[in-house]
Amino acid sequence: MRRMILLLAVVTAAGCTAEGPPRSEPSAAAVATVAVERTDLSTARTLPGTLGYGVPRTIRAAGGTVTWLPRTGATVKRGGTLYRNDDQPVILLYGSTPLFRPLAAAGLTGRDVRVLVDNLRALGYRTGDQPRRKRSGDAVLTAGVVAAVKKWQGDEGRPVTGAVDPADVVVLPGAVRVSQLGAQVGDPAAEGVLVVTGRKKAVTVPVPVADLGAIRVGQSVQVELPGGTRTKGTVGRIDRDARADEDSGKPAQVDVTVTLGDAKAVQDLDSAPVDVSFAGQSRKGVLAVPVAALLALREGGHAVQVSGGPVIAVETGMFAMGLVEVSGDGLAEGTRVVTAS
Repeated sequence: MRRMILLLAVVTAAGCTAEGPPRSEPSAAAVATVAVERTDLSTARTLPGTLGYGVPRTIRAAGGTVTWLPRTGATVKRGGTLYRNDDQPVILLYGSTPLFRPLAAAGLTGRDVRVLVDNLRALGYRTGDQPRRKRSGDAVLTAGVVAAVKKWQGDEGRPVTGAVDPADVVVLPGAVRVSQLGAQVGDPAAEGVLVVTGRKKAVTVPVPVADLGAIRVGQSVQVELPGGTRTKGTVGRIDRDARADEDSGKPAQVDVTVTLGDAKAVQDLDSAPVDVSFAGQSRKGVLAVPVAALLALREGGHAVQVSGGPVIAVETGMFAMGLVEVSGDGLAEGTRVVTAS
């Protein structure tokens, strides 16, 4: 909820300054007011989501020609071929750091080298000992690693150079399912060769950024499937990238991925619209005003502007449903306060 408080710091449309009441009474036509209400607040939310295989990711290439593609629905694991570019396999490696440069010069150090070393070892290739490193997570491109790369390249039918180019591999967190082909054999290998997802079914829920404060990884949720069947789920991931649709005017949203506890509950569905209920906290019988009625005081804290009266400093509590819990001397149910909308 802190995000909402920060946003309110600029709300001065009611004509209040941080030092007290406005210097001149605004005209009635320019000021909107609302009554303080006594109500119940809850951060519980039920939001629409989509059952599928998680957030899709498009695999792109910088150039070349697509010469082979997997079938839709195929699973690709570490060391597997995602597609062939100019008849050379593009290999899936596991990791969190993509290869962002050619790994060719002996002595090269970095997290991308660590990804290469870890994957070679996991695939059964001996890379030799690593020297001590100054930064945790790094690895060094040693003679032993180069030798392992050459053996790996020979086994994969690639030119044996000992160097790995970013175009040779795709680094993803784990095994993937091919959900869609964006190209055909013979097409230029450029934008959108194919689209992959995770292998396990999951629910993707677009959540407004303002509601993220009430959601956390590991939180239990209820998922309502088509037909009314309910099953349990867990928040498995909260994306870090927000997106906004300027045309629709909707607030910025972030994708939240919910994993399902009972795979059998969705065994007959590959995709479907669902509703996801996020439990939250509740407050009964509290005084509340619209969030837009809050004013940020220069010395800190918040206040509301009583219609035709003074500015009253308030303590804020729960933010929910576009309202905020408030308390303060002289504030009572039915008191009309100025709001920005």
